[in-house]
Amino acid sequence: MKTGLAIAPENASPLAFVVYRDRLEVALEKAARLGYDGVELALRDAAEVDPERLGALLAQHGLELPAISTGRVFSEGQVWCTHPDPSVRRRAAAHIKGLVALAARFGARVNLGRVRGPIHEGETREAAQERFLECLRECAGYAATLGVELLLEPVNRYEINYINSVPEGLEVLEAAGCPNVKLMPDVFHMNIEDGSIPASLIRAGEAIGYVHVADSNRRAPGQGHLNLPEVLMTLEALGYRGYVTAEILPYPDPDTAAQAAIRYLRALLPAQGDRPAR
Repeated sequence: MKTGLAIAPENASPLAFVVYRDRLEVALEKAARLGYDGVELALRDAAEVDPERLGALLAQHGLELPAISTGRVFSEGQVWCTHPDPSVRRRAAAHIKGLVALAARFGARVNLGRVRGPIHEGETREAAQERFLECLRECAGYAATLGVELLLEPVNRYEINYINSVPEGLEVLEAAGCPNVKLMPDVFHMNIEDGSIPASLIRAGEAIGYVHVADSNRRAPGQGHLNLPEVLMTLEALGYRGYVTAEILPYPDPDTAAQAAIRYLRALLPAQGDRPAR
């Protein structure tokens, strides 16, 4: 397994769930120096970054870009796939497709978390799901032409009221029928919604495309009460060899949080092609 760190450009809202919210040259240098294998980039729009400059910085620091996340499309862009207004749904799909095109240049995936949208007041789950599946299939079809995978992330009920648990995510994946859409478990959300994190991971099996890690308090792994060694052993037993990316709060400060996360993860993943801190 490889280790990743969630970051965002300096213009991102303070509400973005990332460790570093800074200029890319600063955030990437720090992630590389600490020993991460890659960074997950939280973007509101593909135009926020210059692909040539991003590629040069990744190459300079020997980092990968395993995923681009869309939480800011929802929180800052205020568009999502279940919105009753078709024009809002079209804008959401356009944002997602733009990020897919960017991801294709780096072999990255695109995460779909809260951007799927909620079940709106007075509407049924069926209505929300019909809208989301239409958007998902459209975006997945476009992504397939570029060789990009999409990642469906279950998110806890306190942040959104649709697709909260891993079993719910698997049901939606089955309904969608899109081979290039995988599941993205996040153990912080699973701690709230899934009765057993290992059991849900085992149930997901080969559908797992990418994993977010944080402790029970959304701080760095090892600073809460989650049994993360069991989580990582379960992923290892499933044959998962992808990224475990720290999407954590920058507590008590970004540098301390990022260092604590990589130290904890590397201690549990000693045989996975260590990238030594510089």
